[in-house]
Amino acid sequence: MDFTHVHAHTLLDTRLGPVVLAASARGLCGLWFEGQRHQPAPSAWPRDDRHGLLRQAAAQVEAYLAGEARGFELPLDLSPGTAFQQAVWQALRAIPHGRTETYAELSQRIGRPTAARAVGAAIGRNPISLVVPCHRVLGARGGLTGYAGGVGRKAELLRLEGAG
Repeated sequence: MDFTHVHAHTLLDTRLGPVVLAASARGLCGLWFEGQRHQPAPSAWPRDDRHGLLRQAAAQVEAYLAGEARGFELPLDLSPGTAFQQAVWQALRAIPHGRTETYAELSQRIGRPTAARAVGAAIGRNPISLVVPCHRVLGARGGLTGYAGGVGRKAELLRLEGAG
């Protein structure tokens, strides 16, 4: 994915480890846990700890992880994804707080019942963890499979939401 449109980034220490937040002119375009698979190198982007959207995102992430918020109210920029990836990421946003779906259920919901593997690949490339809640998708038997930020974090996020 191309992240040349990033205007600013900041770092946030959370109880689940350091997070990189990135913003474009259109909205929040990145939220990655330290060491997350598919994370671009933020060193190419200007750091701006006073950026309005990044400060708002940081406050909402902290409130969410403290159990004080159930969702996020932020403008998002999902433009680096393909049309299919964007459809999957939008479908993830429709999974309610505290609920889970399997890859197969999500595939059915987006009208691609035989595309569970492709859906899984798109979920793995989700650039805005937490806000686009890929942690709410489970394996066929409810297993905590495939979370780019680490299965331990996925389990903690589900526990925080009362789903795990």
